[in-house]
Amino acid sequence: MADLQALADAVIKGDQKTAVDLTKSALEEGTGPGKVLEEGLIAGMNVIGTRFKANEVYIPEVLISARAMKMAMEILEPKLVEAGVEPIGKAIIGTVQGDLHDIGKNLVMMMLKGAGFNVIDLGVDVSPEKFVEQAKENGAQIVGLSALLTTTMPAMEKSVKALKDAGLDAKVIVGGAPVTQGYADKIGADGYSPDAASAVDLAKSLV
Repeated sequence: MADLQALADAVIKGDQKTAVDLTKSALEEGTGPGKVLEEGLIAGMNVIGTRFKANEVYIPEVLISARAMKMAMEILEPKLVEAGVEPIGKAIIGTVQGDLHDIGKNLVMMMLKGAGFNVIDLGVDVSPEKFVEQAKENGAQIVGLSALLTTTMPAMEKSVKALKDAGLDAKVIVGGAPVTQGYADKIGADGYSPDAASAVDLAKSLV
């Protein structure tokens, strides 16, 4: 039997080579790709998410784990598609217009992927129009907006308004250093998260 606990441990440690090797051998032994994803990769990222929330690990460790997961996902993704394993939801994510910060956004994106979401990264400096267009085009259930500067917070408000005005069903979640729950409520966002691990819980609760 494939050792999916060892795969989870490799993700937790951020050991890319082992994560890739164990993913390959699990598939070769006939373990279902959905099971490899759930009990190996997602299980590992869940542990990291929990530790991150408890301040037991920090952003560098999370990024190293996420990278190991990403390498393993490259092998797993085609197999998941073949097996017809559906993602738990579709999300698009980007940093709002005028803002070029992407560490927080990338972290949220990795953690969402690690939780089984199909995530499209729009990058940085994304206009309200682009958020609307991409949300429509991709049938996104979740739209994530990130801002790191107080000066770009109005762009976040404009983006939320544009998405709501477009009549999209997508739930809009916001985050970033200057953003608060109060601000999220004020601009009409569907949710706010102070960190990447909480963003995943929030996204899950909204799909």
